[in-house]
Amino acid sequence: MVATIISLAAIAIYDHYTESEITIIQKPQNTSLVRSSDNILLSGEIQRHFQSSYPTDFTEAAKKSTPAVVYIRANNGSGFQNRRGFENAAGSGVIISPEGYIATNNHVIENGDDIVVVLNDRREFSAEVIGTDPTTDLALLKIDAGELPYLVFGNSDSLQVGEWVLAVGNPFRLQSTVTAGIVSAKGRNINILDTEYGIESFIQTDAAVNPGNSGGALVNTNGELVGINTAIITYSGRHEGYSFAIPANLAMKVIYDLKEFGAVHRGLLGIQARDLSLDRAQQLGLDSPNGIFVERVTSESGAQEAGIRRGDVIISIEGRRVNTLSEMLELLGRFRPGDEVEVGYFRDGEELTTTPMLKNQLNTTDLVTVRNDRMLTDLGFELRDLLPAESRRLEVDGVKVISIYRGSTIARTKMEPGYIITKVNEKPVSSVDELIEKLENISGRVFFEGHYEKYPGPWWYAFHK
Repeated sequence: MVATIISLAAIAIYDHYTESEITIIQKPQNTSLVRSSDNILLSGEIQRHFQSSYPTDFTEAAKKSTPAVVYIRANNGSGFQNRRGFENAAGSGVIISPEGYIATNNHVIENGDDIVVVLNDRREFSAEVIGTDPTTDLALLKIDAGELPYLVFGNSDSLQVGEWVLAVGNPFRLQSTVTAGIVSAKGRNINILDTEYGIESFIQTDAAVNPGNSGGALVNTNGELVGINTAIITYSGRHEGYSFAIPANLAMKVIYDLKEFGAVHRGLLGIQARDLSLDRAQQLGLDSPNGIFVERVTSESGAQEAGIRRGDVIISIEGRRVNTLSEMLELLGRFRPGDEVEVGYFRDGEELTTTPMLKNQLNTTDLVTVRNDRMLTDLGFELRDLLPAESRRLEVDGVKVISIYRGSTIARTKMEPGYIITKVNEKPVSSVDELIEKLENISGRVFFEGHYEKYPGPWWYAFHK
């Protein structure tokens, strides 16, 4: 009896002076916390199937995204090689509507005569090319199939460095492969788009992306489309740790334009600029080299009319800070001619704001359609018809060159944007359609005759087709 009393007293004293230890056990389902002092008997069995904590549970995102990612094969019956050296290009695409609209990269389908889409359930469809945009390396396809699974666009601006993302595609012809990584950086420019108005402000990730992933989906852990996978940096030809995706907010605008107009209507500020250097920043009295230094302002452009001058440093667009030229171009790429945007800039030690109206390549606010048909992009330039007012002023009919891709056949002739083509192999042309028709019937030497508006002419350029 004495021993029993002493034992009970010892237990009571120990319980009174000792704090309860709390143990948290993560259950497969979302249950309440389990405390050792709650008189709950634990079996002692090891729990081997735990539910991952946010944001590392990728199962739902994978379920949403894999059915909406397709395999794309671009067959070329002519044997013509694309710019990456393949006669038959292959890649991935993302279904973005139940009606069968598919977003992909332009370089995946750029030289294909026959575009084949293979769905996740292995059904095959012939695809129609709705439009392409080499300046962002995007293309829009359409297949005749209803009620398809699709991905919803997310807000790529809200992505943060360090956030988990999934890359979904068809590398090495493997069906619907999912890899995970984090956002390594944003606003990356890797200088791969060979066009004057190219926009490179990529999302950089370390998700494994290999050949065949191009055009596939970059999704967040909620299963939303936040980017279109486009490129890798590699020395071996395989994944080495860095991949790049077009931000969804830019892709949405481009795809909408391609669907509605067949071409992209891009608003231009009307400046030539470069990233601000440290030396220049110190000369201007800035604390850091974050901003875009304005080197030249185009006459009668929106920038000039809004008071922006050479030597200004642009620091924000629509209230959002911009540190590099690529960041600024991505933001401006979401607007059309005629849109007004708020621009913040630094001048003479003072931060100022102005609201220029963006214009097109002609310094007007018209939605002028620039043609980038496959034949034209193969040669390396973009064209448009002369406006009636231009034809009257210049007293000539012809086709105007809007942009020229670096390293292309046309670039090697030393032609420059602004050239007006009036004849092809001594036959007059008055529209882009007429020029394309004549080029299709030429095999061998092509001879352009035309002039520049501000230079005495005529000027001639020749190449072999």
